[in-house]
Amino acid sequence: MHRKPIVIIAGQAKSVFFEIFFKSLRKKKIISPIILICCFNLFKINAKKNNFRNRFNLIDKNVGNIKFSKNSLNIIDIEYKKSSNKKIQLKYDNEYIVNCFKVGFKIIKSKITNKFLNGPINKEKFLNKKYLGITEYISEIFGDKKTCMLIYNKELSVCPVTTHLPIKLISKTINKSLIFEKLKIIDSFYKENFKFKPKIAVTGMNPHCESILKNNEDRKIVMPAIKLAKQKKILVYGPFPADTIFLKQNRGRFDVILGMYHDQVLTPIKTLFEYDAINITMGLPFLRVSPDHGPNEKMINKNLSNPQSLIRALEFLDKS
Repeated sequence: MHRKPIVIIAGQAKSVFFEIFFKSLRKKKIISPIILICCFNLFKINAKKNNFRNRFNLIDKNVGNIKFSKNSLNIIDIEYKKSSNKKIQLKYDNEYIVNCFKVGFKIIKSKITNKFLNGPINKEKFLNKKYLGITEYISEIFGDKKTCMLIYNKELSVCPVTTHLPIKLISKTINKSLIFEKLKIIDSFYKENFKFKPKIAVTGMNPHCESILKNNEDRKIVMPAIKLAKQKKILVYGPFPADTIFLKQNRGRFDVILGMYHDQVLTPIKTLFEYDAINITMGLPFLRVSPDHGPNEKMINKNLSNPQSLIRALEFLDKS
């Protein structure tokens, strides 16, 4: 069976990406061809450091001239100004990350493949507060603002209605239409990619879905959104108190839990599965995934980083 290549952006140079990348390829056989977009000097230095001896193939970054090998690791060289043939100066270089993304996006837009993975990136330094996260950055570039973050594990996944918003802005941002939109995206993504309709639980916005205020968002916003989604034949239930929905007897009834804000659902999912989950952006015209963790800068050169999330990301794209 012909498999489309997986395009991988190595992410920021100051990260544990190469360590977990080389560990992943040793632990898991990936059948799909891989096109790795990174600084070739960084790759060579890290390959030597991590005793990685697999074959690799340097290819042209001009999309019209791309000829990738199916049997070796394909690399597109992007200049990283903080490197040389002999040493690496691990400093932030946003221009390098942007240039890597540009080449990756050209490949995606050329229809060579629909599989895209980016390595860890320090959102605060890279996005400079212009975007809430990499999800929003990629979504705007492709003109698909109706997207959704899914932290995926085949046993249970979660999706936050809002991503990296300060707490004080959450209740001002969430409305019936936004919740309904996320439910539609989840339902559509699961049917298209996993071939089944997911059972979705929705958390309340307030503790115990109750409020001492007259304006109870769970009654006025969350419940009407759920009712509308049910009318559209989406298998949705709730709202449930966020402090009990993740109990074993409760979470086992659902495929996805939709929460109102980032930590409401990401804290329990990471407690349950740690690195055994991946970040998927639903709603894009291609499959975009990333490991569910950051650059982990304090662990650089310690050879202690866990590659499990990257392995799961590669597995997901390899099977797609």
